[in-house]
Amino acid sequence: MEITRNPTRPVKIGSVIIGDNNPVAVQSMTATHTQNVAATVEQVNALHEAGADVVRIAVDSKKDAEALAEIRRQTKANLSVDLQENYRLAELVAPHVDKIRYNPGHLYHHERDLPWQEKVAYIAGVAAANDCAIRVGVNCGSVDPAKKEMYADDDSIGPMLESALDHCEYLDSIGFTRYCVSLKDSDPQLVIEVNRRFAEARPDVPLHLGVTEAGMPPDGIIKTRIAFEQLISRGIGDTIRVSLTVPNPKKPEEIQAGRSILADIAAGRVRSVVDYGLSTMNIISCPSCSRVENEAFIELAQQVKAMTEYAKDHAITIAVMGCRVNGPGETDDADLGLWCGPNFVNLKRGTEELGAFSYEDILGKLKEELDKLVGATA
Repeated sequence: MEITRNPTRPVKIGSVIIGDNNPVAVQSMTATHTQNVAATVEQVNALHEAGADVVRIAVDSKKDAEALAEIRRQTKANLSVDLQENYRLAELVAPHVDKIRYNPGHLYHHERDLPWQEKVAYIAGVAAANDCAIRVGVNCGSVDPAKKEMYADDDSIGPMLESALDHCEYLDSIGFTRYCVSLKDSDPQLVIEVNRRFAEARPDVPLHLGVTEAGMPPDGIIKTRIAFEQLISRGIGDTIRVSLTVPNPKKPEEIQAGRSILADIAAGRVRSVVDYGLSTMNIISCPSCSRVENEAFIELAQQVKAMTEYAKDHAITIAVMGCRVNGPGETDDADLGLWCGPNFVNLKRGTEELGAFSYEDILGKLKEELDKLVGATA
C-alpha cells in the first residue's frame, strides 16, 4: 500500500529518529520493578533483542532513579523514562535516558500551586541539557483537570485534544521542538478520532500511537490493530506501542505484534472501518508495568475473561487495571471496573465505588454486579 505520511518534523530519540517520513518505530515498556536492576535489565535487553526501537521504564522515586543509572550501564537500548507525579525527578533520570515522557494531567500532583507552564519549562530545560526528546503523553483516564471541567462529562476527546495542543504551543513558544505527542484511550474508535483531529490541527508534530489497557491477546491485538490500521493507513503515526496484559517473560510479544501490524498495513492487508465491540462484552485491561503492586493482577485479568464468558453477548464493558496511578480514573467509563492494590481489588460500577475486596473474593463480587447488569439489559 502506498501511504503518504503526515509531514511531521524529525525527533531524535537516541539512535532512532521518528517523524520526517522515517520508518514507524516500535516501543514497549518494562513490567518489572525498576529497583530490581537485574530483572529490569533482563527485560530491557529482551525487548531490545526483539526489535524494540525504544524501551520505556517507570520512575516514581529517587531510588528508582538510582537504579536507572545502573540499568543504563547494562544496556544499549534507547531508553525512555516515564515520569509520574514528581516531575522534579527529571533532573535525576535525564542523564541516563534518551526521552522523557510526562503526562499533563499528572503535573498537578506535585507543587500544586505552581503553574503547569513552569513545570514544563523545567522539564524541557532538563531535556535540552541532557540531549533528550520529550513525549507529551495525554491519557483519557488522567486528563488535565482544568481542561476536563470545560467539557461535558461525555466528551473525553475535547479535554485531551485541548491539553495536547496547549502543551505543544507552549513548548514551541519556549523554543523546545524536539517532542512528540500521544493521545490514548481504551476505545480504539476514540483513539482514531482524537489522533485524527490532532493530526489535522498539528500535522508537523510526530504522534506516538497506542490503545491503553488493550487487554490480553488476541483481543488486545485486535483492538490495537483497528486503531493503527485506520490511522497509519492515512499517514498518521510515527511510533507505536501495543499494550498487552501478558506475563513478564512474554513482554516481547508486544514488539512482535507491533511489527506484524505494521507489515500488514504496508502490504495492504488493511480492514475497512470496523465497528468494534458495540454489541458484545468488552474487557479492557492495562499492560503490566513496574507500577503493578501485585502480579496476581495478570491472573485476575485472565480469570475475569473466563468468568464473564456467559455474558459475552451483552454490551457491557469491564475494566481491569493493575495499579493506583491510572486505575481509579481509567475505570470510570467502564460499566464495571477493577483496580488492583497490593492486597485488595477495588470494585466500581461506573464512577461509584463499591468497596475493596480480597483477590480471593473479588470474582464473586464482580459476578454479582455483572448479573445485575445482564438482567437489566436482557
